[in-house]
Amino acid sequence: MIDDLDARLLRAHERQDKPALVALYTRAADAAQTEDAAGFYLTHAYVFALDCGHPQTKALHARLVAMGRES
Repeated sequence: MIDDLDARLLRAHERQDKPALVALYTRAADAAQTEDAAGFYLTHAYVFALDCGHPQTKALHARLVAMGRES
């Protein structure tokens, strides 16, 4: 699954498909094996969400706050 997710992330980056990047980085965070990895992926999802005005921006921010990674 991770290899497929990595490939999908690379394709989304190539296309500069920010909504897809939000979804894929969120999915990667959900599948992460450590809290640090989850925080890394959620931060990426959040940045792309901010950049494109994604409807999940507030929810991603709330998750980062709950993890103590954003205030």
